[in-house]
Amino acid sequence: MIILLFDPFNGAAGDMIIGTLLDLGADEGLVRAAMRSVVGEPTIERVDRSGIRAVQVRAHAPVHHRSLDEVLDRVGGSVAPAPAQEMARRVFLRIHRAEESIHGEGAHFHEVGADDAIADVVGACTALHSLAPDGVAVLPVALGRGFAVGAHGTFPVPAPATVAILAESDLATVPGDEERELCTPTGAALLAEFATVRPEDIGPAEIRAVGYGAGSRNPPGRPNVIRSMLLSAKEAPEGDRVDILETNVDDVTGEALAYTIGRLMEEGARDASATPVVMKKGRSGHLVRVICRPDATDRLIGVMARELGTLGIRCIPMVHRSVAERTVEAVTVTIRGKETTIDVKCGWSGGKITSFKAEYEQAAACARETGLPLREVAGTVEAAARRLFIERGVLAP
Repeated sequence: MIILLFDPFNGAAGDMIIGTLLDLGADEGLVRAAMRSVVGEPTIERVDRSGIRAVQVRAHAPVHHRSLDEVLDRVGGSVAPAPAQEMARRVFLRIHRAEESIHGEGAHFHEVGADDAIADVVGACTALHSLAPDGVAVLPVALGRGFAVGAHGTFPVPAPATVAILAESDLATVPGDEERELCTPTGAALLAEFATVRPEDIGPAEIRAVGYGAGSRNPPGRPNVIRSMLLSAKEAPEGDRVDILETNVDDVTGEALAYTIGRLMEEGARDASATPVVMKKGRSGHLVRVICRPDATDRLIGVMARELGTLGIRCIPMVHRSVAERTVEAVTVTIRGKETTIDVKCGWSGGKITSFKAEYEQAAACARETGLPLREVAGTVEAAARRLFIERGVLAP
């Protein structure tokens, strides 16, 4: 199992995260194209930070402050892969929730709504997508201290938005040794979104690669970098802990249920479903069930209450969930004369693949482009994957 481990010992920012992932081996061409589609050609170069060679990324974007809808439109208009676009969208929703918790509803982005921040988020999500680790862990994030100047004037470090984002996550933090902002809101939101594994759950592992991403400053005697490592874990984490949220509803339309499930997934649910049930007095209704990380429970309860109008939500806390080893394998097929590569998600047990499925968003994009039914595209990709896995000896004939 390949785990990506971030070590933000000197903080984190969007450009630094892209740099460290590129240094690890992320697809530079894919990242360049994604960032270019948002603001123009980025500069990517190797620099020295107190004796450590690191990758520095600069977006060269003009300063335009945008609303959430404007930001999401630019994300959706990028050429980043669909999964990276969706991840970038969730990152900005995290930032938006933080901004509204500080400034109230309808808050506009400021520094984090500028085009360079949009390019950084899209680029970082694309880089992570290209590496496709099985899990991501984040060591304690250095925050810094003192005061800094932003769009609202002088503010305490860490910035209020950074604090709000980290408070919503389960990331650990440390003050850091410098009188300046070490972790930006964008850096905090990216790390919070990326994290899927607790560092203490990784167990014995071998370091396969190390990457360094450079910040713009180069203070003497202290490397202004973020470090990341690709680890090969000898054993996959046995599982994790989730909360289960449930409520019964009998006065909600199918459209409202579908919308609510979509909102729950947008807000960080691991899974959400609605099952038809017969309720008291023979009334037809639905059992709405949500599986989520404990840090998302309160937020998702709020979504359920607002969208469904329910008066009670059951919370079954801290349920142990066994997690199968998972990988993503790229499978190349020819569809209507055009060579196309689509990711296939695989589940493993005992060194063998036990299940596999074509990635929906990529298969759907191919279906729209070719005019073929989605089931035909997915079937072609999965048939090719089956042949490939049998040849490798990881799937029974």
